[in-house]
Amino acid sequence: MRLVDRFLKYVRYNTQSDGHNDECPSTGGQMVFLNALYEELVQMGLSDVELDEHGYLYATLPSNVAENVPVIGFIAHVDTSPDCSGEHVAPRIIEDYDGGDIVLSQADGIVTPVARFPELKAHVGETLIVTDGHTLLGADDKAGVAEIVEAMNYLMEHPEIKHGKIRIAFNPDEEIGRGAHLFDVEKFGCDWAYTMDGGEVGELEYENFNAAFAKVVFSGVSVHPGYAKGKMRNAAGLAGEYMGLMPKNEVPEMTENYEGFFHLIEMEGNVEHAVLSYIIRDHDRKTFERRKEFMKELADRMNEKYGCQAVSVELSDQYYNMREMVEPCMYVVDVACEAMSQAGVPCRIKAIRGGTDGAQLSFKGLPCPNIFAGGLNFHGPHELVPVQSMEKAVRTIVKIAELVAKGV
Repeated sequence: MRLVDRFLKYVRYNTQSDGHNDECPSTGGQMVFLNALYEELVQMGLSDVELDEHGYLYATLPSNVAENVPVIGFIAHVDTSPDCSGEHVAPRIIEDYDGGDIVLSQADGIVTPVARFPELKAHVGETLIVTDGHTLLGADDKAGVAEIVEAMNYLMEHPEIKHGKIRIAFNPDEEIGRGAHLFDVEKFGCDWAYTMDGGEVGELEYENFNAAFAKVVFSGVSVHPGYAKGKMRNAAGLAGEYMGLMPKNEVPEMTENYEGFFHLIEMEGNVEHAVLSYIIRDHDRKTFERRKEFMKELADRMNEKYGCQAVSVELSDQYYNMREMVEPCMYVVDVACEAMSQAGVPCRIKAIRGGTDGAQLSFKGLPCPNIFAGGLNFHGPHELVPVQSMEKAVRTIVKIAELVAKGV
């Protein structure tokens, strides 16, 4: 099957992004894949295929209708998460999944248990693409890339399906929060767009977290431990004290739905210097702002306790909840829902417990809800994607194009 072959080819490129590198793209592997994708789109016969120096790839499927219809876009990111290895991805296909635990590596005893991943039960009888247990798969978001390319290919092969001008784009560095930073919305030239970057079949999202990054820095004083009384200030110890003051239940592993959290993602330190890196997430903007203030207040309390500037907090906003930008033009959501219905997919509108490039793009003036790409258990060795889910995503893209041309 062409869609599967395309996806399997894409995931073998190592395109992990790197948040420690300020260049764009942040890794050379992304550009290698983007150059290959550029050649593929040219060979397909798409128009206006352009890859810029920052790794943003744009292309056009021209309209095949005479009347003027809105220009719509479909977007996916090419990078994979730095949270788990993306090197030497070895996908495996499981036909007619029986609903049991999935052995990823017999030799190493790596298993995806249904008890821990109950969403597998919804895909009994389907064809699953899984990992070998040692890397992520890359369905986030190479499933989305493959689905968009396949949909454009299908529309080119079926001119009887009428559609307006369609723009597609593939970008780097979404996983490190920079995917939309250098996206040229004006060049893209769409009335609205969709990111194909969601999870389970039928998911449609136009709400996401407000997001910020917090770097908490601790300054210590190093003295020989044998003579340290009244002199030493242990920065690593201060970091531990700060962590102890943070809310214990407001963390990712204890929250769901619309509940926000503080997430410690990295820590380093010694006596003289320590750093805690957090991400802050909340759907509600006011609560989001209070979370940022709370972290600064903790630093103030500790500085007052120790009588010096031992703790500082550096905050940087990453993206905001796109809901406020999409609600004024809810027809873009309605079109996607209707397309799913016609594609035989029940539409399930939900809030993203995360973010997509569409959030930032919406604030740049391009309303951009997020549509399912079909993958599950992202960012780790238990990641998988049902082939049937990818096929439904392709049908949804085609139906959106068709409905927009009909003025629905």
